[in-house]
Amino acid sequence: MFSEPRSGRLAAWGNALLAGLVSPDDAVLAIVGEDAVHRVEGLPGEPAPVGLTLALGRLRTLGATGLRVALPAPGHPLGLSGPPEFNARALQAEEAVVCHGAAFGLVPEVSEAGPAGDVHVEVVWHVLPVREAPPADVPSLGEAERELAEALRDATEVLSGLDVAGSGPVAEAAIDAYRSRAARGREVLAPGYPPRAVRVLELAQRVGMLISLAYENGHGGAVSASEMAARSLALRPVERTARRAQVAAYDSMVEERERGR
Repeated sequence: MFSEPRSGRLAAWGNALLAGLVSPDDAVLAIVGEDAVHRVEGLPGEPAPVGLTLALGRLRTLGATGLRVALPAPGHPLGLSGPPEFNARALQAEEAVVCHGAAFGLVPEVSEAGPAGDVHVEVVWHVLPVREAPPADVPSLGEAERELAEALRDATEVLSGLDVAGSGPVAEAAIDAYRSRAARGREVLAPGYPPRAVRVLELAQRVGMLISLAYENGHGGAVSASEMAARSLALRPVERTARRAQVAAYDSMVEERERGR
C-alpha cells in the first residue's frame, strides 16, 4: 500500500525548522508521525545515535541550509548525486535525504518490534558523506505538474481499457479514504511551502495510491500475457513521474530560497 516517504516528512519539517517557521518539538513530532522513535547515527562528533532535535541542530551547525529528498528506484537514481556507497544505501531503502549546504545525506533503516497488533516502528537515520553536485533527474514544480497530469490521464485510459483493478470507483473510494486518514492531524507539507508544491504533492500521492491499488488488487480483466505487459508498460512511466513530482514538491522550499538569493 502506498505510504508517505519518511524522507519527505524529514525534509519538509526539517526545512521549516531550519527556516525558523516551526519549533523543534513540532518538527520532531511531525517527522516521527506514528513511529515509536527516530534516532540519527553517524553524525560527526557523536559516537552514539542521537535524537532528531540534536541531529537537526548539529546539521545546521555543519552548514546545512536545507534538506532535499531522493526517491531512487533501479535504473533511476532520482535525487541522488553520489558517491556510490550512499547511492547504494539509498537505493536499498528506496529513499534518502540529502543536505543542501553540507555534504551529508541520511538514509533510513526501519525496524519493527512487538507482538501482532502492537507493533512499534523504530527508525535509525544513517548519516553518510555525499557528493556536492546537482541531484539526478529532479524537475521543476511546473514541469512536474504538467508531466503528472499527462501521465495520469494516459495511464487511466489504458488501465480502464484493460479493466484493471485500481482504475474505477472502488479505487476512487480507496484513494479518498487514504487521503482522509492521511489528512487527519497533519498538513500535506510543512509551513513555508508554496501552494503549488502542496497541489503537486497531493496529486502525486493520489497517483501513487492508484498505482499501488492497481498492483495489489490483482490483474482485473488483464489476464493475457500481452495485456499484463501492457498494464506494466502503462504503470511504469506514471510511477516514475509520480516519484519525480514528489521530489520536486519536497525540494521546492530549498529551490525557492536559492532562487531568491
